[in-house]
Amino acid sequence: MRPRTLEEFIGQEHLVARGKPLRAQIERDDIGSLIFWGPPGTGKTTLAKIIAGMTKADFIEFSAVLAGIKEIKQVMADAERARQYGTRTIVFIDEIHRFNKAQQDAFLPHVEKGNIRLIGATTENPSFEIIAALLSRSRVYVLNPLTEEQVVLLLKRAICDSERGLGAMNVDASEDVLAKIAAYSSGDARSAYNVLEVAAGLARNLAGKEGRAAITDEIVRDALQKRILLYDKAGEEHYNLISALHKSVRNSDPDASLYWLGRMLEAGEDPLYVARRVVRMAVEDIGLADPNALSLCMAARDAVDFIGQPEGNLALAQAVVYLALAPKSNALYTAYSDVQQDVERTAAEAVPLHLRNAPTGLMKGLGYGKGYQYAHDVEGKVADMQCLPGNLRDRIYYHPTNEGMEREMRERIAEIKRLRSKPGKNPPSEKES
Repeated sequence: MRPRTLEEFIGQEHLVARGKPLRAQIERDDIGSLIFWGPPGTGKTTLAKIIAGMTKADFIEFSAVLAGIKEIKQVMADAERARQYGTRTIVFIDEIHRFNKAQQDAFLPHVEKGNIRLIGATTENPSFEIIAALLSRSRVYVLNPLTEEQVVLLLKRAICDSERGLGAMNVDASEDVLAKIAAYSSGDARSAYNVLEVAAGLARNLAGKEGRAAITDEIVRDALQKRILLYDKAGEEHYNLISALHKSVRNSDPDASLYWLGRMLEAGEDPLYVARRVVRMAVEDIGLADPNALSLCMAARDAVDFIGQPEGNLALAQAVVYLALAPKSNALYTAYSDVQQDVERTAAEAVPLHLRNAPTGLMKGLGYGKGYQYAHDVEGKVADMQCLPGNLRDRIYYHPTNEGMEREMRERIAEIKRLRSKPGKNPPSEKES
């Protein structure tokens, strides 16, 4: 059922509709080298084959999983000879992101000389997976997942087409049934075709040899077994999903937080990885506004480690909902960031003498501990004593918010300042400090 012309091609209207950039390039026969970036089943290989047919070029297909340097060099030599006889060659590389740097480098001189037109297909972000030299000589086009309506249209074609589809099987499927298959395919036409083919076979077996067969909801459920979610633990979608989870928690949206958590766990993400990220959310976005958040997240981590999946998933669900609903503060996160900057940018002054211990007579003679005030011996348990180095005197890092427990901490800081500045407090002299 692979489309053979742009008229048959469904989806990617932003690229191949009349007047759009890729279509204009194809019609001008001026495609150059291209990188198609998009999820599985969106038409990357199909577009490459249509381009080869429309531009009357030899089409050579590589799989980055199987090809090595030797095969690449042989094909490049053949393409160079073919060019001398006026034949153009399109080299299509599926999963180009799986080629290492040396393999990608092997294409460069031939792309520059015009011996080949390179079309690469990737499900990963080309910015991270394709070498800069090759990327700069190619135009990147982003392909989007197909909509449910587009997938349904493709499925209808497949059911009716007797030459290339399932027309000879005499099966019927309602709009709702096809919509269910489309919804479960997550915009992947290839996955939808596979489900339809299995479902048609099951329906045909149930109906016997004669008459038409109907694909029902029950048959679709049997054909689907379990939905396959687009996910790669080492790829961009991994980072997109954890980003969505973190930002939903930060925005106090428990429903979105649960959804993105479920997307990750049901797709096979390591629950301990999620637990580590959830702990980070507790300290970065809640902090001391709710000190219990960190304890709950550590308990969820221990539960996942102790009981595993699927039971441990509920512990993570409990943690992300708690974090989403907890008062938010990044005051501690900001404070520590400021500390890091000061440590990096300012001189590492010595610890003030009055803050040093003096376990030996020599150290005491050098002034270690001189002027130190024992907080428990002064009123309010707060001495008017500078504890930062001299070059950061009176620097304030932590600015608690009015959220949750930090409101009480803000009041406590104000009380400490009042006690420290109370008349009668004697700070150590500048010399002693």
